[in-house]
Amino acid sequence: MSDRLALKVARIDRETDDVLSIRLEAQAGQSLPAFTPGAHIDLHLPNGTTPQYSLANDPAEADHYLLGVLRERESRGGSAWIHAELASGMLLEIGLPRNNFPLVPAARTLFIAGGIGVTPMLSMAAELQAKGAEFAFHYCTRSPEATAFRALIAQSAWSRRVTYVHDGGDPSRGLDVKALLAAPSEGTHLYCCGPAGLMNAVRDAAGHWPTDRVHFEWFSPDAAASSGDGEDRPFTCVLKRSGLELTIPADKSIVEVLRENNVEIETLCEDGLCGTCITDVSEGEIDHRDSILTPEEQAANDVMTVCCSRAKGDRLVLDL
Repeated sequence: MSDRLALKVARIDRETDDVLSIRLEAQAGQSLPAFTPGAHIDLHLPNGTTPQYSLANDPAEADHYLLGVLRERESRGGSAWIHAELASGMLLEIGLPRNNFPLVPAARTLFIAGGIGVTPMLSMAAELQAKGAEFAFHYCTRSPEATAFRALIAQSAWSRRVTYVHDGGDPSRGLDVKALLAAPSEGTHLYCCGPAGLMNAVRDAAGHWPTDRVHFEWFSPDAAASSGDGEDRPFTCVLKRSGLELTIPADKSIVEVLRENNVEIETLCEDGLCGTCITDVSEGEIDHRDSILTPEEQAANDVMTVCCSRAKGDRLVLDL
């Protein structure tokens, strides 16, 4: 199977003033690859951008993919093009489903979603409901009118598990995450996705939780992700297989210097969010600046996102 598919835009619905839901279906004779809860796909848009969107539908639904697309104020061109140009009947080229936010089997699952961050958790909730698993779902938005996928949730078998929290644009009137997360119950896994303010609040409130039971999916780079002192310094990067030795200046990323030297590395977000450029590291201490590797993966010091992460010391050896 090719690593790309051309799917038909079967339906576009306006969920809120700023959110569209998009149903993609296979063309005649084509089958859709299965996906796991929390997965996403890359859209290869005609304007040259490659935004990523979570799959919101039940993974058991094999005939379509459902996306939620927020019109970003600081769009790189992806969401702006979709809101302005996309129409039913068009063909969209997509990448195969990938999952950087997988659902882990647990005695109990707790979801905290903010705005468009609800999308990956919709597929997770459907999966847990089908398995008869225990979960609770807190969905935070400004108002009922700004709440995407209300109809989908209302029609689901798990709608009564959802608690809506509308803050009217005032975070102080929002979900009390400190109280909610004060006492982690044994075996509970926490999932959070949404605006940075909510995610930072959840991260702080869950600081005493076991790290392997707290899962985040970031839409923008995590400002607190760096494991170093925040200062960019030059360092040497050695490519193990080719023996090439490169200097990475303070004002350039590893991937930029690799490309300047005709070493191609596949990237998409270039913000440490998608994991496309994760590369094995043979030697050297990594200053992790991504928002995708788990704390355990970062502590292992054997892989890095070369789009944004750097060296803590003077030298890194990559398995390239």
